[in-house]
Amino acid sequence: MSRRLAGLVCGFLLLAAAAFAADPAPVPVVPAPGKVTLVDLGAKACVPCKMMQPVLAAIEARYADRAAIIFIDVWEHRDEPQKFGLRVIPTQIFYDKTGKEVSRHEGFLDEKPIADTLDRLLAE
Repeated sequence: MSRRLAGLVCGFLLLAAAAFAADPAPVPVVPAPGKVTLVDLGAKACVPCKMMQPVLAAIEARYADRAAIIFIDVWEHRDEPQKFGLRVIPTQIFYDKTGKEVSRHEGFLDEKPIADTLDRLLAE
Protein backbone atom coordinates (compact mmCIF):
# COMPACT_ATOMS: atom_id res chain seq x y z
CA MET A 1 0.00 0.00 0.00
CA SER A 2 1.43 3.39 -0.93
CA ARG A 3 2.00 6.04 1.73
CA ARG A 4 -0.59 8.26 0.14
CA LEU A 5 -3.24 5.54 0.11
CA ALA A 6 -2.37 4.61 3.72
CA GLY A 7 -2.72 8.27 4.69
CA LEU A 8 -6.11 8.49 2.99
CA VAL A 9 -7.30 5.32 4.74
CA CYS A 10 -6.11 6.61 8.12
CA GLY A 11 -7.76 9.97 7.45
CA PHE A 12 -11.02 8.25 6.56
CA LEU A 13 -10.88 6.12 9.71
CA LEU A 14 -10.26 9.20 11.86
CA LEU A 15 -13.22 11.00 10.27
CA ALA A 16 -15.42 7.95 10.76
CA ALA A 17 -14.36 7.65 14.40
CA ALA A 18 -15.08 11.35 14.95
CA ALA A 19 -18.51 10.98 13.37
CA PHE A 20 -19.37 8.04 15.64
CA ALA A 21 -18.00 9.86 18.70
CA ALA A 22 -20.15 12.89 17.86
CA ASP A 23 -23.35 10.84 17.96
CA PRO A 24 -25.25 11.86 21.09
CA ALA A 25 -26.17 9.29 23.68
CA PRO A 26 -29.74 8.03 23.42
CA VAL A 27 -32.34 10.17 25.15
CA PRO A 28 -33.50 8.55 28.39
CA VAL A 29 -37.17 7.84 29.02
CA VAL A 30 -38.83 10.89 30.57
CA PRO A 31 -40.40 10.67 33.04
CA ALA A 32 -38.70 7.64 34.57
CA PRO A 33 -41.41 4.99 35.08
CA GLY A 34 -42.64 4.86 38.68
CA LYS A 35 -40.17 7.48 39.95
CA VAL A 36 -40.25 11.13 40.81
CA THR A 37 -38.31 12.70 37.96
CA LEU A 38 -36.47 15.95 37.36
CA VAL A 39 -35.46 16.58 33.78
CA ASP A 40 -33.13 19.49 33.05
CA LEU A 41 -33.21 20.54 29.41
CA GLY A 42 -30.26 22.63 28.34
CA ALA A 43 -26.99 22.53 26.44
CA LYS A 44 -23.44 21.81 27.51
CA ALA A 45 -22.23 25.06 25.92
CA CYS A 46 -24.92 27.36 27.39
CA VAL A 47 -23.60 29.46 30.33
CA PRO A 48 -26.67 29.17 32.63
CA CYS A 49 -26.83 25.47 31.73
CA LYS A 50 -23.18 25.05 32.74
CA MET A 51 -24.03 26.73 36.06
CA MET A 52 -26.72 24.06 36.57
CA GLN A 53 -24.25 21.14 36.27
CA PRO A 54 -22.84 21.26 39.84
CA VAL A 55 -26.36 21.78 41.20
CA LEU A 56 -27.63 18.74 39.30
CA ALA A 57 -24.63 16.67 40.41
CA ALA A 58 -25.36 17.53 44.05
CA ILE A 59 -29.06 16.77 43.62
CA GLU A 60 -28.31 13.50 41.86
CA ALA A 61 -26.01 12.42 44.71
CA ARG A 62 -28.53 13.50 47.36
CA TYR A 63 -31.51 11.74 45.75
CA ALA A 64 -29.78 8.66 44.32
CA ASP A 65 -32.19 5.68 44.22
CA ARG A 66 -35.12 7.91 45.24
CA ALA A 67 -35.59 10.16 42.21
CA ALA A 68 -34.46 10.18 38.59
CA ILE A 69 -32.35 13.21 37.65
CA ILE A 70 -32.01 13.50 33.88
CA PHE A 71 -30.13 16.01 31.71
CA ILE A 72 -30.93 16.32 28.02
CA ASP A 73 -28.72 18.43 25.75
CA VAL A 74 -31.21 19.97 23.35
CA TRP A 75 -28.46 21.09 20.98
CA GLU A 76 -27.45 17.45 20.53
CA HIS A 77 -31.05 16.19 20.48
CA ARG A 78 -32.71 18.76 18.23
CA ASP A 79 -36.19 17.20 18.35
CA GLU A 80 -36.48 17.35 22.17
CA PRO A 81 -37.36 21.07 22.60
CA GLN A 82 -40.55 20.59 20.63
CA LYS A 83 -41.51 17.46 22.61
CA PHE A 84 -41.25 19.38 25.87
CA GLY A 85 -42.65 22.71 24.63
CA LEU A 86 -39.46 24.60 25.49
CA ARG A 87 -39.19 28.36 25.21
CA VAL A 88 -35.79 28.87 26.86
CA ILE A 89 -32.91 26.85 28.27
CA PRO A 90 -32.25 25.71 30.85
CA THR A 91 -35.71 24.47 31.77
CA GLN A 92 -36.37 22.09 34.64
CA ILE A 93 -39.49 19.93 34.60
CA PHE A 94 -40.65 17.94 37.63
CA TYR A 95 -42.82 14.82 37.35
CA ASP A 96 -44.56 12.93 40.15
CA LYS A 97 -44.39 9.14 40.59
CA THR A 98 -47.31 8.66 38.19
CA GLY A 99 -45.51 10.54 35.41
CA LYS A 100 -47.62 13.68 35.61
CA GLU A 101 -45.82 17.01 35.09
CA VAL A 102 -46.33 18.98 38.29
CA SER A 103 -43.91 21.88 38.00
CA ARG A 104 -41.75 23.69 35.46
CA HIS A 105 -39.06 26.36 35.85
CA GLU A 106 -37.24 28.32 33.16
CA GLY A 107 -33.67 29.53 33.74
CA PHE A 108 -31.10 28.75 36.42
CA LEU A 109 -32.50 27.08 39.52
CA ASP A 110 -30.52 26.68 42.73
CA GLU A 111 -30.30 23.49 44.80
CA LYS A 112 -32.72 24.46 47.59
CA PRO A 113 -35.85 24.98 45.46
CA ILE A 114 -35.09 21.77 43.56
CA ALA A 115 -34.67 19.84 46.82
CA ASP A 116 -37.87 21.37 48.23
CA THR A 117 -39.86 20.28 45.16
CA LEU A 118 -38.35 16.78 45.14
CA ASP A 119 -38.98 16.36 48.88
CA ARG A 120 -42.61 17.38 48.43
CA LEU A 121 -43.10 14.97 45.52
CA LEU A 122 -41.40 12.11 47.35
CA ALA A 123 -43.62 12.67 50.40
CA GLU A 124 -46.81 12.35 48.34
